Amino acid sequence: MEQLTELECALEAVLFAAGEPVPAQKLCAVLGVDRPALAEAASRLADEYDFSRRGIRLLVLENAYQLCSRADYAEQVRAVLETRRAPSLSASALEVLAIVAYKQPVTKTYIEQVRGVDSSGTVNTLCDKGLIEDCGRLDVPGRPILYRTTDGFLRSFGLSSIADLPALSEALGQEMEQMSLELSPEG
Repeated sequence: MEQLTELECALEAVLFAAGEPVPAQKLCAVLGVDRPALAEAASRLADEYDFSRRGIRLLVLENAYQLCSRADYAEQVRAVLETRRAPSLSASALEVLAIVAYKQPVTKTYIEQVRGVDSSGTVNTLCDKGLIEDCGRLDVPGRPILYRTTDGFLRSFGLSSIADLPALSEALGQEMEQMSLELSPEG
């Protein structure tokens, strides 16, 4: 690959130092470039990491960028940091997360209608883990809270945006898709 440009090097340095997602708008302001130039530099940098099979990769989230370690080296990173593997999500948490991801924004009542059980604890757990968040209130009596997925959800599942989710039929199979259609409020 070609040598990195000054912009790519500056972007790499800023993202490395930040250690967390940096909004594109802030990067543009700090680096003195417009969105297309930032996107092009980020793309070239990400390609360089992939082409060279580097230990890091550049994540492009919906409106932010972040450097992270490549999943291939997770065990080594964990060993050095002496951290334990994060506990996996329960089946009920994954179910709630899927409902929120595919139908967002949704209310807790909607989640409970789809699942058929109280989901308060699971919703609170997912909020605590930073996978879903409150995104306003529905304009109906009682004004229930609406929930959506977060950038943390995108990072955890290796997605750039919610549009990258597999089709519902691929993710859950044709039978689950049929159940979803039968449970939808329009039916």
